Amino acid sequence: MTDKKNNSLENKLENFSVALERTKIAEYTEIINNPKRLLVVNFVGGLARGLGTAIGFTLLAAILVYIIRQLVDLPLIGEYIAELLNIIENYR
Repeated sequence: MTDKKNNSLENKLENFSVALERTKIAEYTEIINNPKRLLVVNFVGGLARGLGTAIGFTLLAAILVYIIRQLVDLPLIGEYIAELLNIIENYR
């Protein structure tokens, strides 16, 4: 009877150990206890999010401008862009 209980307890403990390893708590506590690594990880994550946001917004704006140009003839905006290009050329 006690052997069954011991085996059952060992199996439960083994399952708990595997589940605990999957959560990667050891890595989390290592990062929390090392402030330099925490700063580096957060800095790199922030750079990646910022770069992803910039690229995503650029693609979205380009697609939106393309769709608008296909749907609507925009001579007024074209004139403003031509004037802006002339100003830039004259500035050089």
